[in-house]
Amino acid sequence: MAPRHAEHRRAPEPLFPAAERLGLRWVSYDRPGYGGSTPLPGRDIASAAACVSAVADALGIGRFAVMGHSGGAPHALACGALLPDRVLGVVGVAGMAPFDAEGLDWFEGMAPSGVASLRAASEGREAKERYETSGADYDPEFTPADHAALSGTWSWLNKVVGAAVKDGPGALIDDDLAYVAPWGFEPRRVRVPVLLVHGGRDRVVPAAHGEWLARRCPSAELWPRPDDGHISVLGSAESALEWLRARTG
Repeated sequence: MAPRHAEHRRAPEPLFPAAERLGLRWVSYDRPGYGGSTPLPGRDIASAAACVSAVADALGIGRFAVMGHSGGAPHALACGALLPDRVLGVVGVAGMAPFDAEGLDWFEGMAPSGVASLRAASEGREAKERYETSGADYDPEFTPADHAALSGTWSWLNKVVGAAVKDGPGALIDDDLAYVAPWGFEPRRVRVPVLLVHGGRDRVVPAAHGEWLARRCPSAELWPRPDDGHISVLGSAESALEWLRARTG
C-alpha cells in the first residue's frame, strides 16, 4: 500500500472508500503459485520482502506501508523487518506467530482440521501433499459473525480465493510449509510502527499468536477484538488504515 500510486484488481475492495478518503492507493501481488504467478517451491516467509521490493521498483514506488491478513500478516512483517528503509509501517490482522515461538503452544485453540493440515506440513512436503489429496475436510470453525462478513461486506474474499487456487493446491502447500519452517527473520527485527489486530474467537489462528507477536515486536501495538473471529475482525481494518495513515504521514 502506498500513497498516490496504482491500484490492483486483487486489492481489498471493501477498503477502497476508506483508502480514497485517507489518500491511499493499493498495490497487491499474488504470492508465488497463486493466481497464475510462477511457483517458487521452498520459499520462506522472508522471500515476500524481495517480491514486494521488486513490485515497488517496477512501479517507481520508493517508500510504502504494508498490510496483510491471515497468512499475509507474517509476510507483511517480513517486509517490515527486511526493508526498514522503505517500509513506513505494518498492519497485521489475524496473523500467526513463528512455528518455533518460544513459550507459545502453537496449536492451542486452533480448529482440529487446521491442526491436522499444519501438522502434515510440519512433516514435510510429501506428507503435506498426501494430506491435500486425501479428501480430508477443512473446517475453519468460522463464527456466525465470520459467516455474516463473508456473505456481506467481505464477500470479496470468496472471489479472490477462488481465483487464487484455481490451478490446484500447490501454492497453499508452499504457504503451509513456509509457516512451519524458519521464517528467515526474527520478529524482534521489526522496528517500524506495527499494528496487530486479532479476534478472540479466531479458530484459524488463535489470539495467542497475536499476543505473542505483540510481545516480541519492539514497536508493536495490539488491538484485541474479543468478540471477533478470523473474518469478522476485518471490520477493524478501516480503523487500522487510519492508524497507519496517522503514523506514516
